[in-house]
Amino acid sequence: MQKLPEDICSAWNERDGAVVLTTVSEDGTPNSIYATCVGLHNESSIVIADNYFCKTRDNINNGSVGCVLFITKDGKAYQIKGKLELFSEGDFYDFMKSWNPDKHPGHAAAVLTPDSVYSGASQIC
Repeated sequence: MQKLPEDICSAWNERDGAVVLTTVSEDGTPNSIYATCVGLHNESSIVIADNYFCKTRDNINNGSVGCVLFITKDGKAYQIKGKLELFSEGDFYDFMKSWNPDKHPGHAAAVLTPDSVYSGASQIC
């Protein structure tokens, strides 16, 4: 997916609170975390600051796909699913460092490249 649709980007900008990032271990065990240090990069990738990852980092390094779940201020839920990668340098890392609070370490930038977006049971793209 080149870019997220405009209505999804608008919904992202109207999200309420933390997002939930879910990864899966090599043996299929799901792991979900709340993340507050997140950003939308070039309307095409979700970036999550790796401030205190443990299982999440292991899962990503072992090839896990992932899902970011968020809710808007008007109560509409969205899931963005796709490939996950970690970056400890480069554009994504620099982007994360530009907004990640100084009080957090920002070890790496976890980047979700969307391949599908859902609202409820409906696939949007």
